[in-house]
Parts: sequence; C-alpha cells; structure tokens
Amino acid sequence: MSDEISELPTTYRYFGQQFQLWRQAAQVRRETVAEATSYSVDMVKSVEQGRRKVPARMAEIADEMFGAKGILLAGLSHLKRDKFPVRAQDFILYEDRAIVLNSYEISLIPGLLQTEEYATVLMRGWCPPLDEETIAERVAARMERQALLTRTPPAAFNFVIHEAALRMSIGGPEVRHKQLLRLLEVGSLWNVSLHVLTYERTVTPALDGPMVLLETAEHEHFVFLEGQSQSQLTSDPDEVSTQTQRYGMIRGEALDSAESARFIERMADEG
Repeated sequence: MSDEISELPTTYRYFGQQFQLWRQAAQVRRETVAEATSYSVDMVKSVEQGRRKVPARMAEIADEMFGAKGILLAGLSHLKRDKFPVRAQDFILYEDRAIVLNSYEISLIPGLLQTEEYATVLMRGWCPPLDEETIAERVAARMERQALLTRTPPAAFNFVIHEAALRMSIGGPEVRHKQLLRLLEVGSLWNVSLHVLTYERTVTPALDGPMVLLETAEHEHFVFLEGQSQSQLTSDPDEVSTQTQRYGMIRGEALDSAESARFIERMADEG
C-alpha cells in the first residue's frame, strides 16, 4: 500500500470499498453513476478509492441505483476524518495503555509536550500540505493526548530531548519561548522526568533518530520508530532490546532533571 493511500481516512476507504462492491454487484458502470448524480467519473473513482468523502446526493442516488436498500446511506454518519495519521494509529492505542513511556527526540519537541502553537506550526508545514480542517483536528487530537500526563492511575514518563530541538526556532521567538516554559511546567510533574542531551554530551546512538519505548499494564514491551514517511511499531524482543540499550546510553549522558530544568530556564531567559 502506498504512503498516500495509507494516510487516507480509514472511514473514507472503507465506505469507498463498500460503494465499489455494491456498484459492481449491480453491474453499474462508473460513467452511469456520474451521469445520474451530475458528478464526474473522476469524482466517483475518488470516492471508491477513499480519496474523497462521498457527497450525500451521490450516496442517495447510488443506494437506490445499486439496490442497497439503505445500507450505503447508513454509512454516511460514520464518515469522519482520522484523528491521527494511519501510520501512527497503532502506536496511539498502545500509548494510551502505557504504564511507562520512555521517549527520545533529536529535532522536535515530543508531541505529548508540545504547545498548541508549536503543534500548529508543525502541521502547517506538513508536506504535502494539509487543509485547515485537518490541521485543526490533528492539533486538537494532539492536545487531547496530553491528558495522559495527568491521568489516574498515573503512568511514568521519561523524556530525553536533544539540545538541537530546544534551539530550533519553530514558529519564531514567541512560540519557542512559550514552548520552553511548557517544558518546565510539565517537567515539574512528579511522574514526569525530563532530561536534556546537550551537544557536548551527544553519543553516537543519539544521532540515529527518535524513539519511544512503551510498557503496558500487561507488561508488553514495544518500540516505536518514526522516519520521514514511514513508522514502525514492534514488539520484537531483539529490536526492543537493541533500542532499550541505545536509550540507556542516551539517557546516561543526558543532564539530570534539575540540571535540565536550569538549562531550559537559561534558554528561556536568553529569548
């Protein structure tokens, strides 16, 4: 499956498949649907591929034309955008169940620690571009995730953030300053441990990219690795062991919590 298709809303893709199956079973051509609904053939094709939300008029006419007896229409109320990119949805499910989360980021502030302004700037810089509705929904979903930090029963969070991510001026000085203050706020929570890996203390494993290590209440262990356009969530013992060792090396070189807080305070004061 291509990256483009995998990023489409799951509900759009599912409805599109059902639409196509009903059309084929009724032996109706796309051209016929297009003519009857006053939409283009490309629009019908886009609906079937899940690239476009089906217009209500098309669904109503197609339901009768295919003899679906209301089944297609029943799916309209379930058509909504995914809160998260498809490639991250499995990770989000396990993140919600985690009792321990260890995170390392080299160039960005972790999503659980981002301010709304910082997250919005990142979403608006997405390539290919996202529409404003999608941006608003995904930023809101990211903010909702942050409730994990203070939920009951609590989970233990350990964040290591590379100095490069702190110095990156995402959104300009004001957004960066507010983001630094947010890190200090979250870092003061009793169940959150926040550490800075400075340039001077950087070790080779820290250059290989971000990672998140999860442990669930059932003591399942996962590692989540994210790249430019692909992500990997795995419970493979060898991979989990390898990344755990690398995280340990990174965490061992990072500043402790108190030193990290003072480091971030100085950066915030410098502006």
